[in-house]
Amino acid sequence: MPASPSSRFALWNLGFRPLFLFAGIFSAISIAAWIAQFTGWTGVHVLGAGPLWHAHEMLFGYTLAVIVGFLFTAVRNWTNQPTPTGLGLASIVGLWLAARLLVATPWHGLAAAFDVAFVVAAAIGIARPLIGSGNRRNYFFVALLLGLGAANLCFYLAMAGVVSIDITRAMQIGLDLIVFTMVVMGGRVIPMFTGNAVEGSRPRRIVGLESLALGVVLALFAADVLDLPRAAIAVIASVAAAAHATRLVLWQPWRTRGRPILWILHAAYAWIVVHFVLRACAAFDVVTQSLANHALTVGAIGALTLGMMTRTSRGHTGRPLVAGTAEIAVYVLVLVAAAVRVFVPLLLPQSYQLAVEMAGLLWVAAFALFALTFWPILSRARADGRPG
Repeated sequence: MPASPSSRFALWNLGFRPLFLFAGIFSAISIAAWIAQFTGWTGVHVLGAGPLWHAHEMLFGYTLAVIVGFLFTAVRNWTNQPTPTGLGLASIVGLWLAARLLVATPWHGLAAAFDVAFVVAAAIGIARPLIGSGNRRNYFFVALLLGLGAANLCFYLAMAGVVSIDITRAMQIGLDLIVFTMVVMGGRVIPMFTGNAVEGSRPRRIVGLESLALGVVLALFAADVLDLPRAAIAVIASVAAAAHATRLVLWQPWRTRGRPILWILHAAYAWIVVHFVLRACAAFDVVTQSLANHALTVGAIGALTLGMMTRTSRGHTGRPLVAGTAEIAVYVLVLVAAAVRVFVPLLLPQSYQLAVEMAGLLWVAAFALFALTFWPILSRARADGRPG
């Protein structure tokens, strides 16, 4: 008796399937290992050990994998041309997996080689259909991927002592590129999803505000590249906070309160605003740069990637765009993790270690639950029997 469509193995059918699944699993394992190292539960080096390597793996390991998975799927839709599948996709994912394993060894040079190869292969994977279809509007995503790859390579070279650069600046520049990616994609999809799904909602996009919101993020990126004075960083970050808060209000987030699969995207975007506010404060040493960065990484990146991974996984496997109990739990866990990681140290500095531990455990729970819930969805064929 032939297997039903929904029971067939389909992990390599589209880019989002393996990259979302493995990124989710890796994120849970990596942060669990980091918490074990941070608390001293283990005296040996574990995956993600050390604060710089922990930050590296969350940015260039987890987040970059999710971005590539999303772009492989989005570019296919934008161009009606194929992005990597099958053996080609498995090979690209294999490069990413090899780099993640090698980071936990002394062979960081090999890890760098596999990481760079992953980015180059991913860039080629989206460049071919974009160029083939003449989709010039989205060419810049190729440049963004290569820019992230360059920032990643700078990190490896600096850690190896090959080049003399501030490693934290390399990480900050990588974070700026991630922010730009999020505000571009968020501006495209969040108001569209809201307007399409919520009756009576009228999310607005004002041309001048859109230009300001994107331009000021690029200005912050340039300021970090040029290492401008702190006062300039504070001014740019303050303008960014105001522009993106206004942008979010125009999208009418309060109308999504009955739709978790939508409100998680708005909540994630709100954390981008918090990040900019804290960056401005950090420029004057009112708060630490770490708090600003964790508002971005735990709050904005954590919530937005989970929101988009659950939505994309449901929509592109023929399932209803409705968050179930497991997804809602995942959203709540990551948002609480962000609040604990940012606001507890801010209000109760003496509870810093407890906040890091609790936030880490909440993050691990969120991503473990995501992986368990979406393993069958991502590894099996579409529920409606269609290809993909």
